Amino acid sequence: MKTKTKVIKYPATRTAAMELKEAVAVPGVGLTIPVRAAKAKLSALLELVAAGQEVTITSDGQPKALLSPIKPGGSRKVFTGTREHLKHMPAWSGGLTAEALIREDRDGRGW
Repeated sequence: MKTKTKVIKYPATRTAAMELKEAVAVPGVGLTIPVRAAKAKLSALLELVAAGQEVTITSDGQPKALLSPIKPGGSRKVFTGTREHLKHMPAWSGGLTAEALIREDRDGRGW
């Protein structure tokens, strides 16, 4: 007889603070967690970071990484496209084209 499994949708009802029993607040550093615990509780860490908390990941008691929330609405560099890039490239000075190089390589392999 088949049994039904209970499906829990993400995010779970428990808060991230309840799930991170390994995290410790260190004066001057903030919330820290060992790398093994961070790997096991990555989703909970991401929830904390998304809420604005910075988390330091340690290895052998030494800080190794800092998880920090992204700044909302940060300015991004606008993609200008390849046309602008090509304007600044030096002119083609001869030689084989990309198509000829690929054909030569393919023919040399016996394809």
